[in-house]
Amino acid sequence: MTKRTLGLAGILGFLLTWELIPRLGLVEARFLPPASEVLAALAVDFQLTAFWAAVGETLLAWVLGLAAAVLLAVAAGFVVGSSQFLRRFTNSTVEFLRPIPSVALIPLAVLLFGVKIESSLMLIIYASFWQIFIQVLYGVADVDNVAMQTARSFGLKTVARVRYVVFPTALPYLMTGVRLAASVALILAITAELVIGSPGLGREIALAQSGGAISGMYALIVATGLIGVLINLLMRFIERKTLSWHSSIRSEVIV
Repeated sequence: MTKRTLGLAGILGFLLTWELIPRLGLVEARFLPPASEVLAALAVDFQLTAFWAAVGETLLAWVLGLAAAVLLAVAAGFVVGSSQFLRRFTNSTVEFLRPIPSVALIPLAVLLFGVKIESSLMLIIYASFWQIFIQVLYGVADVDNVAMQTARSFGLKTVARVRYVVFPTALPYLMTGVRLAASVALILAITAELVIGSPGLGREIALAQSGGAISGMYALIVATGLIGVLINLLMRFIERKTLSWHSSIRSEVIV
């Protein structure tokens, strides 16, 4: 069996198990509706303008937050990573700030921005920034010293050395960080909408739960999972195209 066939079989097996659990009375259907009911509710959602508006709000927060995090992390990562002094000077601060859960900043976000999209962006940027920043630091630190010295001996200025030596070395690390941050950004977007009540799928899930529309709630949860899968596929596609020259990507294609 091919990998794709096995994956499809796994999905069908999961849906069958989900269908049977409430049907056999292992869990009450009011708490876990059968998969068929949830998928039917999802099909209805696909026809609603309100659903797509919520998807748009979530994706807007995801795109803006991820883009801001990439710009900030790349700039800070290259500046800090290029200086031993700055790496040592900021190390303690980074190790203190990085483990702070983004959800712990929800009260601060609400105080500053209320329930607007800015609250979601604050959480998304904070969580995604560290994923990318740390990877960029690793990438800059991995630059071959011989290659850097050779570039200097050929008279390349700082900007040229960053472009032709540092950036190609750090790019695989950067793309890994962006791919990881993309998933984190979606998680934080949904979390902010769910807890804070900012517009998006998370708020729709909370409204469905409070209104007793359990099948609709599960349908929206499935929708967020589908969006996560699509985002992961998109980021892997971008990564493969961007790093088509890299040995790790060429080896995947050969396999």
